[in-house]
Amino acid sequence: MKTQASARTRPQLARYLPVAVIVVGLILAYMFRLHTYLSLDVFLDSRERLRNFVSLHVVLASLGFVTLYAVLVAFAFPAAAIVTIAGGFLFGWLLGGVLAVIGATIGATAIFLAARHAFGDLLRRRAGGAIRRFADGFRDDAFAYLLVLRLTPVLPFLAVNVAPAFFEVSLRTYVAATFLGIIPGAMVYAFLGSGLNQALANVASGEVEIANLVTTEMTIGLAGLAALAILGLILKKTFFRRPTPAPLDGGEGD
Repeated sequence: MKTQASARTRPQLARYLPVAVIVVGLILAYMFRLHTYLSLDVFLDSRERLRNFVSLHVVLASLGFVTLYAVLVAFAFPAAAIVTIAGGFLFGWLLGGVLAVIGATIGATAIFLAARHAFGDLLRRRAGGAIRRFADGFRDDAFAYLLVLRLTPVLPFLAVNVAPAFFEVSLRTYVAATFLGIIPGAMVYAFLGSGLNQALANVASGEVEIANLVTTEMTIGLAGLAALAILGLILKKTFFRRPTPAPLDGGEGD
């Protein structure tokens, strides 16, 4: 009996292994203070060395950037905005934005799969009728829900990465909505980064003034962020207040 119980326990524990790896990795990253190497100050100090490396090894640098971005997102490390800005500075707004979208999609997919593997059926087994109806509505209109969540800052990025794992969203739908939905935000931050060099040059050319920090790229980028925020408010008051569909049998029980 004890052997059979142990045999049943091992597969149950194994399902939590991917999530455990993410949690342990995030803890170790903070223990070794890796977050200090992904700060804006560190990037500004090393920006010319990084730019020279990119100019000499653009393919290798691109692969490294995508890998770094994917790992950061997969381990829920809060440095995506800084890395996206750095990508716009190093690669230009277009290539930098594209690389950020690819890396973010890979990382988000990894943490989605880990959460689904560990907890995918937990909510549906224990949820009451109201949550079950919401889950069914999310599943039936998953692409639209995910696309809107990605386009607007209604919920934190990590929450949007993990939440679909509880609602039977297919991998294909998740990847497609994630890829398309994060394009505008990534491009805006990359555009901000592409204007960073000119802003720093303006500051270095003389006395520091507010006007020196404002470039065309940064103006457009900030306007883009404002537009996304306004869109988020509009959609929060319209799309997310739609009534959730009722179950087909008209009841809440199984």
